Amino acid sequence: MRYNNQKTKVNAVATWKRYFKKTRGLESLLHFNTPKFKYPSQDDRGNFSTIKHIWTTGDRYYKLAAKYYNDPTLWWIIAFYNQKPTEFHVKLGDMVYIPVPLESIQYYIGY
Repeated sequence: MRYNNQKTKVNAVATWKRYFKKTRGLESLLHFNTPKFKYPSQDDRGNFSTIKHIWTTGDRYYKLAAKYYNDPTLWWIIAFYNQKPTEFHVKLGDMVYIPVPLESIQYYIGY
């Protein structure tokens, strides 16, 4: 799972502590830290092979991930690699690059 290796921290801020104790009987709340991914530099990008895909009507990141990685939950890798976080950021006719093999990009970003 995507969050298995992610670090967590305890939210024990007084305001939240009172709220969660009152509403849920909790002393604290565990949060996932925001992951910090290193985006590949131009030189690093030369170490990856990519499949070029021209964005057309009906395309979605999860569909591309299912097609090329056999796992639709890895859509975010394609979005991250292209620096376009959502489909809204991709226009019809844009070139989208799918980094392959999957293991290379996963290793690089520490996933």
